[in-house]
Parts: sequence; C-alpha cells; structure tokens
Amino acid sequence: MSFNDDDEPIFATQDDSAELFLAGKTSLRIINKNEAPLEKSKIKVMVELTGAGSGNDRRGLDLVMVLDVSGSMDGEKLEKTKIATRFVIKKLSPIDRLSVVTFATNSLRLCRLRQITEDSQTEIENLVKALAAGGGTNIAAGLQTGLQVLNDRKLTSGRAVGIMLMSDGDQNYGDATKFSVDKVPVFTFGYGQDYDPDVLTAIADNSFGGTFSDVQNEDSLSIAFSQCLGGLLSVVVQDLKLTVKKIESTIDKVCAGNYPQSRDDTAGSVTISFGDLYIKEIRKVIVDLLLPAVSSRVGADVLEINYTYSAGGMEPFVANPLLANITRIGTSVEPEREEVMIEENRVRTAQMMKEARVMADEMKLEDAQEKLVYAENLLEDVVDESNPLMEMLKFELQQLLKLMKSQDIYDKQGRSFALSSATSHNRQRFAARGDVEKLRLFATPRMDTYLEQTKSFDEDPSMLLPTVDEDVKRELAADPLDSMDGALSYYIQTAIQSLKCIDEILKRSRR
Repeated sequence: MSFNDDDEPIFATQDDSAELFLAGKTSLRIINKNEAPLEKSKIKVMVELTGAGSGNDRRGLDLVMVLDVSGSMDGEKLEKTKIATRFVIKKLSPIDRLSVVTFATNSLRLCRLRQITEDSQTEIENLVKALAAGGGTNIAAGLQTGLQVLNDRKLTSGRAVGIMLMSDGDQNYGDATKFSVDKVPVFTFGYGQDYDPDVLTAIADNSFGGTFSDVQNEDSLSIAFSQCLGGLLSVVVQDLKLTVKKIESTIDKVCAGNYPQSRDDTAGSVTISFGDLYIKEIRKVIVDLLLPAVSSRVGADVLEINYTYSAGGMEPFVANPLLANITRIGTSVEPEREEVMIEENRVRTAQMMKEARVMADEMKLEDAQEKLVYAENLLEDVVDESNPLMEMLKFELQQLLKLMKSQDIYDKQGRSFALSSATSHNRQRFAARGDVEKLRLFATPRMDTYLEQTKSFDEDPSMLLPTVDEDVKRELAADPLDSMDGALSYYIQTAIQSLKCIDEILKRSRR
C-alpha cells in the first residue's frame, strides 16, 4: 500500500521577504583561551551554534502522531492521550500537515497527511475523540506506518518533519528497534510505568535528532507533547553541518554528543551533522587540540570553523569560515574559560549518570549512589555554581538519587528516567522527565510558552488556544529586531574576521 495522497499544494500565504536574511539563521561563537605556552601543549576550543531569527518565515511542519491504543490504554490513560493530542491539533497552522496513526495488535492510519484548516482540524479532533482501546502492542507496525506516511509524500521541499510516538506497554509483536529511521526525527514518549524504556530509547536513538521522554506522571503527557511540538514548530534551519579543520595543530577529539561525525584525516577535519535546529536552541562542541612547540612568541590561527545549512527549501547556505586563534607566549597561566568549564562539567555529569545507570542495572545500587554523590560534589567546585545550567544539573542528580533509593524503585522508575536523561544530553535537546516544570535542560523560549498554555488547556480542553502564528507575533512584538539580529550579527562577525586577516597580512609585510 502506498500513501502518496498527502494534501498538496499548501494553500497559505507566506512572507517571503525573510528569505533575504538566509544568512545568520544560525549564529556561531568561538570560545577559547587567549594564550598558550611555547612548548607542545593542549587547548580546548568550544564552538557554540544557536538557532537565530524568528518563526515568521518557517515553511511548515509535516507531523505524524503514532498513538498506542492497546488494551492497557483503556480508561484514564486514553482520555489523557486524547486531550494531549487535541492540544497538538489546535496549535498547528494552515502551513502544517498532520496524520494520526494508531496501533494495537495492528496499525491503522486514521487520516492522510492533511493540511490544517478549520474543517480538517475539527475532523481530526473527532477522529481522536472516538478512539477506543483494545488489543496487543505492536509498536513496530505503528512506527512503520508513520514512516511510510512521510516517505510517500508528494510535497517534501523545505518542510520540517517529525514523528511523535507514544506507548504505555511492552511490545509483543515485531521489533521496533530494528528500523532504520534515516533523516526523520522520532520523538518517543513512555507513558506510565509499564512500558519498555529500552525500546523507546532505541527508536529515538536510531532516528536523526529524536529524544525519548519518560512520562510516568499520567497528568504530564500534554506537557511532554507540547514541549516537543514547541521545538518542531520553530525549526529555523535543516541539515545543519559543522566542520572543524586543523591549522598548525592536530585535532585530538571532538565532543558533540552522539551526533554523527565524519573524519577526513587527509584534510585534518571533522564534520558533525546536527540535522534540524530550533529557534534559540544551542549546540555546543568542544574540540581538543594538540599544539606543536614553537620557538618564540607568535599569534597563530589554530582551527578553521565552517558550517552549512538549508532553510525553506532553498539552496544550502555556506557560511564564511571563521578562525580560532591563540597567542603563544613563554609561560601561560591563563585559566580555562568559564563557558568551557561549565560545558565540560555538563558532559562529565551526563557520563557519570550513565555509569551510575550501568551499575544499577548490574544490581550495584550502592556503587551507583556513590557515583551520583561524587558527581554532585564535583559540581560544587564549578566557578559559577549559581549558573542556571549547574542548578538544573544538581536538581537532575537529586531526582535520580531519589529514584535509586531501592532496587525496586530504580527498576520501576529510575532506569527510564536515566535513559531519557541520556538521550537529552546526547542530543542537547529537551526531553521530558521527572519534574518537567523545574528540570528544563535545553528548553527553548517557545517550549516555556507552551508549558504555560498546556497547563491551562489540561484544566479546560474547550478553551481557545493561541495559534502558532499568534505565538510568533507575540515573540516579534517583544523583540521587533529579532528576525534581523542573526543576519546583522553574521555580517558584522564576517567583517571583523576580514579586518583581522588584513591586519595580520600588514603585520607580516612589516617584518
């Protein structure tokens, strides 16, 4: 069966003036020490990429919601799922398309990929309201159907895509962990306490940019859905790639979570593929460099940074290369930059939480608890321990410690929390787990807005919600220059880089 019946073309007016600002949709910062000693030494260069601009020029989302309607979903769980799904439906705009797939013993596509109009919105809501539970749990069939809906589209150019897959139980048909998801981000949601977190983690990890959210509190499903949607409705660039290339140095290691890396030893470069980036979402990459010994004081470029992305179906944008430089002096006692230290602490803490999870899986709960306490103590030594990121890391450690009070609590709740934490840190992307109102690691401003909206909606699902277009208008009203800041910053940064190069050429000519 083929699903090449998606709604196209999309009948909606769009402001194409924003295409003038294709540059600057991703801003880049280079952070490293200013000095290094003359002898052979090591330095760290952190590259920070941020989604820039506003959502007024987005080209629309193709979303497939894959919902578990097996027998275990009967009752309150299914009713909460219907409310959470209705929130998603109401937030989409006419440039977005939605398909809903359900699975139990088999899968069923409730509707084709439909453009969201007033009529289709009502029709899809009615389909969701009529859902009934029964049967087994065939996650593989649901995922396969969801992927087919996207793979069979006729209209694809410039559109963001995503699958939101929710399940409350163990799969008892097929194996969803074996699917190659390729370029589609799949966001999985474990609902309640009886599902298999390994399966949902594997599905998210097999996808390109997906995360696994642990939703044990049945009242938090709407919030979890809304946070994912807040990202998908604010995709600013696609196919984002960062390349770092050595200059008078050797790249020892590149730390970028579990995003795909490709190394070109001949060119001395490493390329990281990030996929989509949301507005205000951040990716941090730490590059460990080995510097050769030099005989005298000199200013040197040590790393070339290039990045590319696509937006709105246009030709890929290739940013002008930027350079990381450092001054080699006789003796350097300059401390590591604070931003680099904070990111290294985050990476280290995430690694220690992973090690604690492995210990708990091996029934070594006391060792796991000691590992987490040790991680807490290390965070106390951070220069700026009041940094919001450090505060949330401490809170995350405290929550995980509570879930390791006993082996039984860990097996039922702690392990899924730890796996969700791992996917979030590996992607540098928000995933719901624990106290989602306090644990906001990697959340974007749009997600914060949707957090408040969904809390009100849960209390009264009949309420009118602001559309995504109205959300964007509010953001622009709060910061009218936001849509141009990225482009202006990019051109200023490029000009400064050019002036530095000219200055270096003049200096050399005088020697």
